[in-house]
Amino acid sequence: MGRVARGTLRIYLGAAPGVGKTFGLLGEAHRRASRGTDVAVGLVETHGRRRTAEQLEGLQVLPRRQVTHRDVTLSELDVEAVLARHPEVVVIDELAHTNVPGSRNAKRWQDVEEILRAGINVLTTVNIQHLESLNDVVEQITGITQQETVPDAVVRRADQIELVDMTPEALRRRMAHGNVYPLDRVDAAMGNYFRVGNLTALRELALLWLADRVDEGLRRYKAEHHIDHVWEARERVVVALTGGSEGETLIRRASRVAQRSGNGDLLAVHVLASDGLTGASPAAMRTQRDLVENLGGSYHQVVGDDIATALLEFARSVDATQLVLGSSRRSRWARAVRGGIGGQVIAYSGEIDVHIVTHPAAGSRGWRLPPLTGALTARRRWLGFLLAVVGVPVVTALCLAAGATVSLSVVLMAFLLLVLAVALVGGLGPALAAAVLGSLAENWFFTQPTGQLTVTRIDDVVALLGGLVVAVTVATVVDRSAHRATVAARSQAETAMLASLSRAVLAGDRGLPSLLEQIREAFGLRAVSMIEHTADGERVVGTCGQADPAGTEEDPDDVAVTDTLVLRLSGRTLPAGDRRVLVAFAEQAAVALQRGRLAAQAAEADRLAAGNSMRTALLAAVSHDLRTPLAGIKAASSALRSDDLALSDTDRSELVTTIDESADRLGGLVDNLLDMSRLQAGAVSPALVPSDIPAVVHRALNWLEAPERSRVDLAWPSDVPAALADPGLLERVVANLVGNAVHHAPTGPVTLTAGALDGQVELRVTDRGPGVPSVDRERVFEPFQRLGDTPSGQGVGLGLAVARGLTEAMGGALTTEDTPGGGLTMVVSLHSVGAAAAAQEPPAP
Repeated sequence: MGRVARGTLRIYLGAAPGVGKTFGLLGEAHRRASRGTDVAVGLVETHGRRRTAEQLEGLQVLPRRQVTHRDVTLSELDVEAVLARHPEVVVIDELAHTNVPGSRNAKRWQDVEEILRAGINVLTTVNIQHLESLNDVVEQITGITQQETVPDAVVRRADQIELVDMTPEALRRRMAHGNVYPLDRVDAAMGNYFRVGNLTALRELALLWLADRVDEGLRRYKAEHHIDHVWEARERVVVALTGGSEGETLIRRASRVAQRSGNGDLLAVHVLASDGLTGASPAAMRTQRDLVENLGGSYHQVVGDDIATALLEFARSVDATQLVLGSSRRSRWARAVRGGIGGQVIAYSGEIDVHIVTHPAAGSRGWRLPPLTGALTARRRWLGFLLAVVGVPVVTALCLAAGATVSLSVVLMAFLLLVLAVALVGGLGPALAAAVLGSLAENWFFTQPTGQLTVTRIDDVVALLGGLVVAVTVATVVDRSAHRATVAARSQAETAMLASLSRAVLAGDRGLPSLLEQIREAFGLRAVSMIEHTADGERVVGTCGQADPAGTEEDPDDVAVTDTLVLRLSGRTLPAGDRRVLVAFAEQAAVALQRGRLAAQAAEADRLAAGNSMRTALLAAVSHDLRTPLAGIKAASSALRSDDLALSDTDRSELVTTIDESADRLGGLVDNLLDMSRLQAGAVSPALVPSDIPAVVHRALNWLEAPERSRVDLAWPSDVPAALADPGLLERVVANLVGNAVHHAPTGPVTLTAGALDGQVELRVTDRGPGVPSVDRERVFEPFQRLGDTPSGQGVGLGLAVARGLTEAMGGALTTEDTPGGGLTMVVSLHSVGAAAAAQEPPAP
């Protein structure tokens, strides 16, 4: 039996729920069925949408598998039923779905992979927010962490990806008509996840992600069909950078070229030699790279010894349409001897347009001789001189011993080989010495007339000059190679150290002691200390290691970091090359020291400011708001006790009512003060259990007076899911929010609604009062804030602060929204019990 061909995967991609993915999916299923294809529906979620359910008519729907988890029976895709039925095409909705524990696979996309391997074609759907690589981006946009994700590789492997697109305005109209969610959930959805800004950003994500996939498909097609020429599907401008002063001019010119096309891409490329080294200034390259990224482009590095070839290969690999180069900085004489890179690129650019941009540095560099210094060690140079001094007599003796059987050409070759050997060992200087000594030996012993240093034949002159040229050439190559190898090893070590240092400093996980220890280990020192010079003298602010205990060490080496900070090194004197890297370490150590001090100062300042603010507000509250009910109680009780007043039964009843109301108000103020103190001290430990929202609300309303309760309307469906909360704390939150709404909206009803959205249970308290300006929305949650809209004696401004603190202690959030038509809506978001259980459940093995 042959191997079964893998089925094809077609994905309907959407930016958000409700754009029509499932509707389009079922439409495709009907089209294929009408053409005679065997189509079955493995699983489709209609979410109560009538038109989607109507699309299922006429299609065979396979039975689902029932799974019981924690005494709740749920239905999942029956993979075994799909494999047994084995249709040509199966429809499976919601690719990113997490299966109930105990299912065949942990994720639905794993079910789909298994079905594809069986040779069955699959039609499925997924939203852009469920892609693993975009999870953090979606969280930044929407404020919601997606619990169900699918690996990007699964979606990339799809044979077809079809974008189901809809404008944010059209989707919100569809929601307002009840075509996406039930009407009782529309307000909560449109006020949170389905805001216009969220939908616009998600739509852009979907379009850009799919555009990149289309671009990948185009490149793959060209590679498979061996298409080398550029297809101008999109304007792409590549600018070549050398790190020279002309770089910024070239980048800005290339950016203008890309912008003129409307939506062109800007790509900057720098070509490194194959040994990984570059003559460009790292600081200049870093500046130019930042400029490219600020202009919306991307920076790339490629390796190649032939710069023109490397540039053209890169340009063709990214389908560049235009290439921007700077005019050569070499002089006209140098370009006359050897053509410049620009000329080579133009000659072989083909369909790519090449722009040569002039700049002030063009043609400013003339001929230069390489320096006669290298990177060989002194030991190798002495060995080279020794080989030259010993080798010349040895070669001379061997040639003389051979006698007439050795011709002059053989002698010249023998001395030339000696020069090469000396150049490989000792470099340029010893090779020159060997060439001169060899020429003298040739002239004295083997050219006519022998025994004289007279050069009478032209071939002797050629031999002497040829030996010198070969010696210089080979020695220069060896010297440069050794230098590059040394610099490469050094640069690699420095880069690794600095990269590790930068990551640690940026992450904030390295303090001063850790950095000093890294310096000591990296440079092989015995001890490293950070010394601060103050008016009172030197002060050690950080140290690691131990100085020479015997006291025989010379004076330690001090490296200035700032005007007041010095890095003191003990153990050895660092060479200049090491000191350059050490300065970078020292500066980061100073930054770590300063950051630690600033953090401590900021924390202390925040603590003092918070304490001062709390004390000031508390004094104001005690002096006025708490004194008001106490004064009422005192006055009423004094009147009742007085024998001089003739009080009727009605008067006595009113005074008792005054005492009762003042005591209740005083009790509420004290409760809020105590709750705020507990929150400030971090002493709130909620006991999170499944909580029935309607029951909690009914208990909370008992805190209100009868007239206040009569203004509260309860409007929610009968299937409000349980929230994970502390019932007692949630009761206080609801009481504070409703009480605040009643007091600040003296007319009109206060409406309480609840519903579920994306694993959250939302409780919304809506009033029709004057509302709160957007700039003051966060201030209402600060302790002792009343924004001037509450009459004296109506509280100390702690109700909303306590409500938010208690909500966040339960893992929820308390936010504000405008009430359509005027007013303010307080939204309490808590985790639903089902979502919390799914998040904590480990995946099936």
